[in-house]
Amino acid sequence: MNNFKFEALNDVDFAYLSRLSDAELSEKNIKKLVVDKFPGFPCRVTLEDAKVDEQVFLLNYDFHNVNSPYKASGPIFVRTNHSTKMYEINEVPIMFNHRLLSARGYTKNGMMFFADVFEGKLLKEKIQEIFENQEIEYVHIHNAKPGCFNGVVRRA
Repeated sequence: MNNFKFEALNDVDFAYLSRLSDAELSEKNIKKLVVDKFPGFPCRVTLEDAKVDEQVFLLNYDFHNVNSPYKASGPIFVRTNHSTKMYEINEVPIMFNHRLLSARGYTKNGMMFFADVFEGKLLKEKIQEIFENQEIEYVHIHNAKPGCFNGVVRRA
């Protein structure tokens, strides 16, 4: 079995958002939104869907800041006043179960070595299959339709 662990983004990196004025948020192209449907606003700090009436920030994030052609950034949702959620080895966050996902496996040099699309309910098995290839160091999980980054999975 290839053990793995999900890594949510660090809440400390986003604490400043709550202190910004609407004008400052606008200058930085950050949107403050109130969740109006569930599921639909996946928080990258908790890897949980935000609940209706919760406030979230929508911002661009450098999720693959590497020295390779696969360097990438994109939109993410972050809930306010939530701590980074830690996941156990081989635990898959529930928010992935009901989504069509894309997995991208990368080498230690940040080069994509694997890519696939599948139903979220298959995520655990897919991650274990991906890590059968020893060249793959980490996996990025994206929502397949909008392409948004969800989080990183590393070997455990």
